[in-house]
Amino acid sequence: MIKKASIGLLILALSTTSCVSKKIYNDLETKYSDLKKENRNIADENSNLNKAKNQLELERDNLTKDLNATKADLAKQKADLATEQKKYKVLQDSYNALEKNSNDALESNMNKNRDLLAQLEAKSKKLAEEQARLDKTASRLNELEAMIAAKEEAMRKLKETLSKALTGFEGKGLTVEHKNGKVYVSMENKLLFNSGSWAVGSEGRKAVVELGKVLGDNPDLSVLIEGHTDDDPYAGSGPIANNWDLSTKRATAIVNILSENAKINKQKLTAAGRSEFSPLASNTTAEGKAKNRRIEIILTPRLDEIADMLNSIN
Repeated sequence: MIKKASIGLLILALSTTSCVSKKIYNDLETKYSDLKKENRNIADENSNLNKAKNQLELERDNLTKDLNATKADLAKQKADLATEQKKYKVLQDSYNALEKNSNDALESNMNKNRDLLAQLEAKSKKLAEEQARLDKTASRLNELEAMIAAKEEAMRKLKETLSKALTGFEGKGLTVEHKNGKVYVSMENKLLFNSGSWAVGSEGRKAVVELGKVLGDNPDLSVLIEGHTDDDPYAGSGPIANNWDLSTKRATAIVNILSENAKINKQKLTAAGRSEFSPLASNTTAEGKAKNRRIEIILTPRLDEIADMLNSIN
């Protein structure tokens, strides 16, 4: 962005200087146009990444819904099995009584009862097989619940680790929260940026570096960095056109600092700009605007093994 700003200023300067050749001016103007196009492409890519994130969250919700439906079906089938087993016992007892107390009047019914018993035995075998299948499903469900609980515990411990690592910055516009199976690290702009700028200050850089140390020890986490602004229109000049550009550029600035840590899995990093469209508070007050101007870092655990487990149950 600095390169684009420099070219823009140079073009402006050259446009007012009569001694510069037309060819140089046109070349610079073409480069400036190309850089603007490249900036728009980056914004489109960020939008696509945000959509992918929303799709992953939707898939996670669907997986949870499928899990609950499977557990309900398991409970119903267990109840049905218990009912059939009771029926079988009543019929078995009845048959035994008929066998013991048989007489000429009952003889004609013996073959029918034996056929019925054979049918019941076949059904009992089928029910036993179903019970074995249900026991296996229950075992897999227990494994799945344990896996989900382990994920939640891991994220809880991650939250505690982050809170300890960033304790020196809490109260300076930084908060750490665990909810919905994720960990959210929020940094207000007063900790990171000057007004209208995307350059991270020294204190903010320290906070991001400390965060990066924890992320480096947890390379499987998906890390989404979202830039947010208030609803005041961007009043600066240069390559930034609006709040969308500014929020995206700020998110990218955080990604650049995290990327300096060689232990962080760069494939797990995503930068996105949300502009003013995901506020935490009302923009009608100065306090609300300050809360809305922030960077949100959302940490999500791996969910593919949970999806595989659900598929094996279904």
